[in-house]
Amino acid sequence: MQNIELNELIWQVVAAIPYGRVLSYGQVAKSCGHPNHARYVGTTLKNLPKNTTLPWYRVVNAKGEISFPVASEAYHRQLSLLEKEGIIFKNGKLSFTNYGVNY
Repeated sequence: MQNIELNELIWQVVAAIPYGRVLSYGQVAKSCGHPNHARYVGTTLKNLPKNTTLPWYRVVNAKGEISFPVASEAYHRQLSLLEKEGIIFKNGKLSFTNYGVNY
């Protein structure tokens, strides 16, 4: 069941993530006023159209990791997009201290 209002909030929060910065799924959910909806954020982003201009790739899990399986095409696509923005991964993780959004 989709919540169109919540989806729009998620899209707005993700659209506002600055270049070279990231949020976790939980941080996006909390920013939308729904702190227990991190998985819903993931599902909403997963269902975006293929040609979306929304910077979905700036959302990672709470550990600072990409949530796609490491060997997958989707993982490498997200990694590449983040690295193009100057985000550095060490041992498969990024630093929220260095790349997180400071609200």
